[in-house]
Amino acid sequence: MSTNQHTGSSTPGRWRSLRRALVSLLAAVALVPVTVLAGASPAAANTSDFRGFNWARMGDNFTSGRLVLDGMSINDGYDTVYAKADAVYSDMESLVGANTVRLPINTHTVADAWWNNYRGAIDAATDRGFKVILAYWEDGAASGGRVDDVDAFNSMWSSVTNTYGSNGQVYFEPMNEPHGYSSAEWRDFAAGWLDYHYSAPADRVLIGGTGYSQDLRPICDDSRFDGTLLSMHYYAFMYSERDYWGHRNDFEARLGNCGNRAVTTEYGAPMDNGLNYNSTAGTDNFVNSIRAVTDEMREQNIGGTYWPALGGKPTDDQGYDWYSMFALHGSGTDLSLSIRNQSGADRIRYGWGDDTGGGGGGSTVEIQNRYSGLCLDDYEWGTEDGAEVRQWTCNGSEVQQWELEDLGNGYHAIRNAYSGLCLDDYE
Repeated sequence: MSTNQHTGSSTPGRWRSLRRALVSLLAAVALVPVTVLAGASPAAANTSDFRGFNWARMGDNFTSGRLVLDGMSINDGYDTVYAKADAVYSDMESLVGANTVRLPINTHTVADAWWNNYRGAIDAATDRGFKVILAYWEDGAASGGRVDDVDAFNSMWSSVTNTYGSNGQVYFEPMNEPHGYSSAEWRDFAAGWLDYHYSAPADRVLIGGTGYSQDLRPICDDSRFDGTLLSMHYYAFMYSERDYWGHRNDFEARLGNCGNRAVTTEYGAPMDNGLNYNSTAGTDNFVNSIRAVTDEMREQNIGGTYWPALGGKPTDDQGYDWYSMFALHGSGTDLSLSIRNQSGADRIRYGWGDDTGGGGGGSTVEIQNRYSGLCLDDYEWGTEDGAEVRQWTCNGSEVQQWELEDLGNGYHAIRNAYSGLCLDDYE
């Protein structure tokens, strides 16, 4: 990476030119002071405090029976469910700083005696200060992404909202992935839900995007949903191979102008096959997708719940979903978690706004010119040798984050967090 020039070769001469770059930089600082800021401070969005995971039933949440979360048993009473959930939440919090869990509900779960015990998972979360998103998964009262038994559906939601409507830590998502409805049909149905279930405050309701919850624009543009939050899913890597910018542009387009109301309630990728989610090489579709989504979330301060923490669809004969962030250990109520892929966990936290290796390395700084007020920027997100560096309006993006790498000889390399390339004064 160069300052309006191309980089030298990876030879001792490159390191000599790097030293010259540092000397030149210091000389420039003497003439035009540069302020080094510890991280950027973009304006906070409404959803930035959602930092969490989905906890699912093993076998996924689409079932015509009761929902029993991975690690639990249908024979567990309320106290046992509470204790198991509390152990899981404790490790989610200590390992990655989570404060939110998204839990599934359906008509069979809420109408059954199991509901009185299942509620232990909700209460354990709110008692420790977690937010809980309760989302309806298609079940025997629905088919093909539509609700068929509206009476059973409304009865379920009335029970849930009457119980938790006054609890400010509980949020309500009327339907997960309403793909059976046209845009107009879904918006009418969701607006009717808001009118019917008035005990759920609008600012604690998440209306899913159209289709598989992957397009927020029609919802955001409908004034009937003013004041609600919006639920966004992103699994576009399933449809086509894209580079980083292909995924990022697609995700941003689907958000529309709704970033300050959006929560990315599902996004995920394999966590058991050694992928490096800190890599900027841009060759893996999964890595490109996760990096693109988390970069956009970080820049717009969008919160999210990764899919899944535990549970989901078992991959082949492994007995677990390969997207799952955690492995579950222990028995009874003595449960604990371990992270399947540390770079994946770091990247998720980076999307939440934490300073982790998910940004491409260690801790980073923003380099701002005191005279112009502009920041040192990897111009046009360049990742090739010779990429141009310019001053640009400070925006908190990864291309404006720099790592100061101690070379152990009195000098430091200045490495861009996005590209992984060093600042270099060619020739």
